Amino acid sequence: MTTRGLRTTVAVLALTAAACAAPDAGGGDEGVVLTLWTRAATEAVSKAYADAYNATHRDRVEVTAYPNEEYPAKLASAAGAKALPDLFAADVVFAPQYASQGLWADVTDRFAALDVKDRVAPSHVRAGTWEGRNFALPHTVDLSVLLYNKDLYRKAGLDPERPPRTLREYAEHARKVDALGGDVHGTYFGGNCGGCVEFTMWPSVWADGGDVLDAEGQEATVDSPEMADVFALYRSLYEEGVAAPASKDEAGPTWLGALQSGNVGIAPGPSVWLDAIEAKGVDVGVAPISGLDGGESTFVGGDAMGIGATTGHEDAAWEFLAWTTSDEAQVGVVAKGKGVPTRTDLAENEHAEADPRLVTANSLVAKGRTPYARNFNASFNDPQSPWLRTVRGALFGDAALALADGDEAITKSLRQG
Repeated sequence: MTTRGLRTTVAVLALTAAACAAPDAGGGDEGVVLTLWTRAATEAVSKAYADAYNATHRDRVEVTAYPNEEYPAKLASAAGAKALPDLFAADVVFAPQYASQGLWADVTDRFAALDVKDRVAPSHVRAGTWEGRNFALPHTVDLSVLLYNKDLYRKAGLDPERPPRTLREYAEHARKVDALGGDVHGTYFGGNCGGCVEFTMWPSVWADGGDVLDAEGQEATVDSPEMADVFALYRSLYEEGVAAPASKDEAGPTWLGALQSGNVGIAPGPSVWLDAIEAKGVDVGVAPISGLDGGESTFVGGDAMGIGATTGHEDAAWEFLAWTTSDEAQVGVVAKGKGVPTRTDLAENEHAEADPRLVTANSLVAKGRTPYARNFNASFNDPQSPWLRTVRGALFGDAALALADGDEAITKSLRQG
């Protein structure tokens, strides 16, 4: 089934699924067992949440994870069978789509009653909102940051405690590291990966005051001076040989490995890679992604979670979902595991304070954005998306033509959702 066909099937079936949710059924003194589905990328965090909750509550949460690439089809099948799990998480960029299709239960009134509602990651809350109603809360948060090799900075005569504060400085630092020669390259990026580019380059567009979509996710605005300038900078780094040659064909799978090699000076990437890079003996610094002349932003990725529309345990499911926003969950589970809290007031906490780099990353949750579009995946993340064609042209072809054509093609795709 094509991605478009899958979305259509889910949309039709979810209307029936949402209407068939049974009233909450208690589990007596033994409580209820709640089913929670997640994609493999989020399995570890989901299970950590569940283990902590199960240790202190009567109800129990059982986590089942599915391969990332199979997960959307699994949800579509469950919606068709009116058998969605009690709770399920999904990549946050899918949240507008699932909310609009009625796969999650409406939690607007419940969320409004939470004491911490104004401190929950705002971009994630927006992503889980459809027509003014809330359907999902943040489950995990992943941020894009600059990751730089302090050892290479020292060798290049750069101050390892003074990362770049503008995108132009980022390019200057990359050039100085690249001048070391040998196997060392100044930077690296995913030039054949639409998701990689949006995650790492869009924050610079936002920091410069630009945008990539209109507020409702129906029109692309990629043909802008801000986008053109950001692409031009990365293009120049590639043409100068400062970006590793493999950047051109990097589709994602070897992106982390390139930074783990210890031969890349500075590159944008996911904040969650910090430990994985350090595990290879690289002394890593973390800095916000900036615009050409300043500012700070980030792509607030991760997963959103909602209550399955067909659950018979809505009250119990909400108790768990609300608990995940608590200090107990966000500090005792997420921050303890070196994750990014989903609450903006917990950027500094007892675990993050031991590592200032984590505080730097955590503080970006309140400044970053999560793009909002019902048809986001087909328009941007799919390997056949018009966005990837735009990326390839802007970085390695006729940039002006690519951005102009991309604006039109992406807008057409967005409106098909």
